[in-house]
Amino acid sequence: MPRNKRIDIPGAIHHVIVRGLERRRIFIEDKDRANFIERLKTSLLNTACQCYAWALIPNHVHLLIKTGKRSLSDMMRSLLTGYAIYFNHRHHRHGYLYQNRYKSILCQEDAYLLKLVSYIHLNPLRARIVRNLEELNNYPWSGHAALIGKKYNDWQAIDEVLSQFGNHVKEAKHYYKNFVKENAGKILNLDLSGGGLKRSVGGWKKVETFNKNKIFWRGDERILGDGEFVNRVLREAEEEIENKEKLKQAGWDVERLAQYTCNFLSVQQRDLCRKGRGNACSLSKGLLCYWGYAKLGINGAELARYLKISRPAVSKNIVLGERYANERGLKLIS
Repeated sequence: MPRNKRIDIPGAIHHVIVRGLERRRIFIEDKDRANFIERLKTSLLNTACQCYAWALIPNHVHLLIKTGKRSLSDMMRSLLTGYAIYFNHRHHRHGYLYQNRYKSILCQEDAYLLKLVSYIHLNPLRARIVRNLEELNNYPWSGHAALIGKKYNDWQAIDEVLSQFGNHVKEAKHYYKNFVKENAGKILNLDLSGGGLKRSVGGWKKVETFNKNKIFWRGDERILGDGEFVNRVLREAEEEIENKEKLKQAGWDVERLAQYTCNFLSVQQRDLCRKGRGNACSLSKGLLCYWGYAKLGINGAELARYLKISRPAVSKNIVLGERYANERGLKLIS
């Protein structure tokens, strides 16, 4: 059965879950956890994503990520590939580390942000890694300690979360801590590990109530939110796919795009594979990567093969091309 394509809209909140293969451990010692966090920090900075909540459990990871203009898949690819290589090398193993691909649920921010922050940060308690909330307050491998001021993470979006609880930091920390304490029992029993209609409305009883009142919501396992939110997200995702398909049907591929960017900047196409920074050739390469990835849906591997560069280099060129296009108001198709 084909897998549904992930929905990845800029500026959206995603609950990301990464599980170990056959529920095996993906963290054996604190050095592994520290390595993962360092890679997470780098990936967030490189993609302008924000991390609102996180928790490392021995055999899985929970992240609450708000994307920027770059996709969630860019951030996760960099994070997970690098960590898997590190882990296999350190622990003398081979093969896959993760169970299938990571799971991501696009979430309605207004309705679910605070619930998800608490849900994710309570995972060490749910997994019985810590015995109570006092131990959770000092647990170093989740974002909870940073939110209450017990730890400092310069890469974690602390202010963005605390602002939901008050305008003054000290007051906000107090209200956040009380929110987690007062709602711990309810949140521990919630299932927010997926989307769909049942979770969005709060259980089958509410689904039945809605149906009796002839209120019908559209559901999707990739999305956690009310019917209006689900419809809007799906409509935006479908429009983006349609736009990319129209361009492809009009004959836009990597070769035509390369000709277009080179002509635009008066660059010889044969020079695209040459090294150089800050010149017309590097800008043409940047526009090729940015427009190819963002507007045509060409993946990083194909762009890397065409330009004879590495995948990380493609990511850097996407950033360069996006910045150059935005500064000058350039569009692939006006």
